[in-house]
Amino acid sequence: MKATLTSKGQITIPVAIREKLGLKPGQVLEFDETAPYLVAVPVFDETKMRAVVGSARGAFDRSSTEWLRETRGGALDEDG
Repeated sequence: MKATLTSKGQITIPVAIREKLGLKPGQVLEFDETAPYLVAVPVFDETKMRAVVGSARGAFDRSSTEWLRETRGGALDEDG
């Protein structure tokens, strides 16, 4: 796959690569200047990530039997 660098130093990332990597418009990419080839890594917003860490705390405090009952409509077979 190829992309052409414009006079402004811009490239278009081919759609197949954008889809494979889950890249969205406006997403920031970080380039590794020390690599001997072009390396771009999607940057995630650490502040946003930390804002949701722990938000589901307590939501998963169920035993496997409780999960099975809930997903099977309250009925369990003879083994549990």
